[in-house]
Parts: sequence; C-alpha cells; structure tokens
Amino acid sequence: MIKKNALVLFQGDSVTDCGRSREDDHYLGSGYPNMTAAWFGTLHPERSVRFINKGISGNRSIDLVNRWKKDCLDLKPDVVSILIGINDTWRRFDRNDPTSVDAYRENYRRILTELRKNLDADIILLEPFLLSVTEEQKTAWREDLDPKIHAVRELAREFDAALVPLDGIFAAASARKSPQFWAADGVHPTPEGHAMISRHWLEVAETL
Repeated sequence: MIKKNALVLFQGDSVTDCGRSREDDHYLGSGYPNMTAAWFGTLHPERSVRFINKGISGNRSIDLVNRWKKDCLDLKPDVVSILIGINDTWRRFDRNDPTSVDAYRENYRRILTELRKNLDADIILLEPFLLSVTEEQKTAWREDLDPKIHAVRELAREFDAALVPLDGIFAAASARKSPQFWAADGVHPTPEGHAMISRHWLEVAETL
C-alpha cells in the first residue's frame, strides 16, 4: 500500500500525458493518471497522497533518459509509475526511425538504474500495449513491439518492480468487446480503456 503523504509520479508518453497541465501539477489530464488519483483519494482520503503527471506526448524511451533528472529524480517521488514504448515501435513505421529492442532495453535499464541509485522509491512498470485494429498493427507492429514487452517484464524482475501486464489485460478485454472499444486507433485508450488501466494500476498498488 502506498504510504501516507507519499508523492506518486506518472511518467510516459501521450497515453499518460492526456492533456495534463505544464503549469499546474494538480491538473493531471483526462486519462488514467487522473482517474487513478481520484479513485485512490476516494478510497484512501486519510493517506493524503499527492499525484504528479509528467508524461509527454510523443516520447520514446530515449526521451525519458534525457529528462530523467529534471522530471523524476529531482522531484523525489515515493512511487514512480512508467509506461513507455509504443512510440519506440510507432516511429519505425511513420518516420522510418526505429528503436531496436536492445536500445529500448538499455534506455529503460538506464533510468531504472538511476532511480534505484538515487531514490528509495517503489516502482510500477506498465507494459506498452497494442490493440491491433489494422492489418499492419496485427503483423509488423506486433513483431516489433512484442520483444519490447518481454524486455519490460525482464526489467521488472531485475529491478524488483511491480508490473501491470497491460498488453495481456487488453488482449483479454478484447475477447469480450472489440479492440476499438478500448482504443479506437489501437494505441490511445478510450475513456473505458483508461479506466481499465487505472483499475489494474490500483490493484497492483495495493501490493506495494
């Protein structure tokens, strides 16, 4: 369980950003960080936990490396939640700018190493996920992303981090309702998709 007066930091790309304010840390955007903070505060008001969202739309793993000190370490969070990776796949297909699985793994390992070295924080890793709604996503995208998902699982073991297995969670959800219900373009969640992330994040947070 997240301790009293803790600071929780959400990090990632557009799935995390969701229009959060750059001027006011209290405005977490419209996605799962805001839903999570609202539900946690409702369920545990006595804990006075504070949530900050530093997700930036379009970011890849290398972008987290480049801003990790300012947007993570200097904030001294007690819990760090990271969801990064879909753009490491996407840029291969829309800009011909791929990120190899080895580069992705090492970028990710670098920020986790810095985190463990400098802070005594709990870590929650969220798998990058893809709800394949196009033929290219079902084949080429999936071929690129799957090894990156496995890398996150390996890093969760290596750094003793909690894992939210979002790719598997959404695959199971898509057996009940179409992928587009959860993420219209396969990447950016609908409100229901964000609620699914928040629900499972909160379940994992109970185990910290």
